[in-house]
Amino acid sequence: MLVLAGLIGLSGCSAATLPPGLAANASSGPAALEKSPGTGMTAGNYIKHVVLIIQENRSFDNLFAGFPGAESQLSGYMHTGQLVNLQPLPFEQLYIDHYYEDARTDYDGGKMDGFDLNPSLHGPVGALAYSYVQRSQVRPYWYFAKHYVLADHMFPTMMGPSFTAHLTLIAGTADLNPALSEVDVPKALPWGCDAPPGTTTDTLSSAGVETSAVSQPPCFDQFNTMADTLDAAHVTWKYYAPPLDVSGGATWTSFDAIQSVRYGPDWSTKIVVPSTEIFKDVAKGRLPKVTWIIPDALWSDHPDDGTPYGPSWVGDIVNAIGTSKLWKSTAIVVVWDDWGGWYDDLPPPQLDFRGLGLRVPCLIISPYVRAHVSHTQYEFGSILHFMEDVFSLPSLGSVADGYTDARAASLVDTFDFTIKPRPYQSVTTQYPASWFLQQQPSYKPVDDE
Repeated sequence: MLVLAGLIGLSGCSAATLPPGLAANASSGPAALEKSPGTGMTAGNYIKHVVLIIQENRSFDNLFAGFPGAESQLSGYMHTGQLVNLQPLPFEQLYIDHYYEDARTDYDGGKMDGFDLNPSLHGPVGALAYSYVQRSQVRPYWYFAKHYVLADHMFPTMMGPSFTAHLTLIAGTADLNPALSEVDVPKALPWGCDAPPGTTTDTLSSAGVETSAVSQPPCFDQFNTMADTLDAAHVTWKYYAPPLDVSGGATWTSFDAIQSVRYGPDWSTKIVVPSTEIFKDVAKGRLPKVTWIIPDALWSDHPDDGTPYGPSWVGDIVNAIGTSKLWKSTAIVVVWDDWGGWYDDLPPPQLDFRGLGLRVPCLIISPYVRAHVSHTQYEFGSILHFMEDVFSLPSLGSVADGYTDARAASLVDTFDFTIKPRPYQSVTTQYPASWFLQQQPSYKPVDDE
């Protein structure tokens, strides 16, 4: 944790120049890329595996401030009207609240000036929310952004924290009905059907009113998920998740909140614990068609966990796939689940009463992409739409019923299947895959907000 005292007075880098540590070896800018005709129809001819790696709690500006060709700012306004320059803070920064109401405060009707009001363990976070991580601490992410695709307009489905973010990454919605959505987090851990009896969650009405009056348990049967679609089409899938207790009974996975998965056959066959099993499956060439991967709490990018392991964790997974026979038929997407309370300059479009939420980074890595920054407006439903494109699957449901994959632009527009598959060159990581395979699970939740 960082102590706020003595750190509030921020000054230094100019908004017109790259901050220290970002300029060296930076990309010279996005390469020209034309959309290939018919990519939505042909993706499945080239891509046989879609891997989604989910990290935690970073805004786009917090990780990629100053990235050449990306839409970002190196300064931002606080609620007082004061303009402050973004300053470097260690990767293991500090905890900032990031609930639904915090997101609305940060957004402030599109002015993006309320981040200093976010609560922290020491009171309002102040100017510390206007920070970036030095490139030297996240080199694997910058490497992938430079050599593959950095999407600089990726928005979560909803305003708010991790629970609903992870739900929308498997379902494209968290709606209980078209006028009422799940919001924020369950009142007890573990999240989902394994929560203690009586655990409830808050809901958000189409009028924008958050309430606990509905008393919704965090065990849902109100909406479809990709499990339903993939199972119906006999498309193989796995969700690699960290355990929450030694017995293995509690697992940090969004599918724990889906009744049909938690109490059905998928739970024992497709929810894989611990998440390090991904390395073993890749080595044996048995990667399923669709994969979600969640880190152990100590390997996540959650700012207050106090570890530098997250970038190596992601880099090692990509290296494992990239150096295997699976590379030429795989698309890897790396996304951060929410903004974590950190400043971001780009106002999220408000498409419905839930959001979109505040912008997060997204990397798209494949032998069929050219190195560039994509400015396409994406949302979490775009990732599911891409899975549907690749495997010729229907949408989860209608836009009227709250499903966002039907409206979202597919990630397929970043691909060019007319090019020769690009060979993979490994990224250097501080901690190799062998190090992660030797670690014992922390049994901590990846996120509790």
